[in-house]
Amino acid sequence: MQMLYNSDNYAVVQIELAADEFPVPPSVVNTLTRGGYEIVDKFARKELFIEGALAESFKVGVDALIETSPSVEEFDAYLEGFTGLAQQPVVMH
Repeated sequence: MQMLYNSDNYAVVQIELAADEFPVPPSVVNTLTRGGYEIVDKFARKELFIEGALAESFKVGVDALIETSPSVEEFDAYLEGFTGLAQQPVVMH
C-alpha cells in the first residue's frame, strides 16, 4: 500500500498485491500483480476502490495531469470526477 496523494479534500492510496498474496492456479506464473486505487472523499466521508480497466484509465489520466504540473485544486477536480461512484462510507476501526 502506498499513499499517492493527500489533500484537505481527498486521499489516494495505491494497493498492489503480488501473485503470491492471493490465490492463483499453479499454471499461472507468479509474477502477476493485482491491485487498484482507493480514493477517499474526506468531506463526503465515502471511499471508492477501483481496479481493472477503470484503474488503468485513472492512471492514464493522472499521468497526463501530472505532465501539466497541476495545482491541488486541479488535481482535486480530477478526483471529483470519480468520487460520484463512491458508495462505501468511511468508518474508523
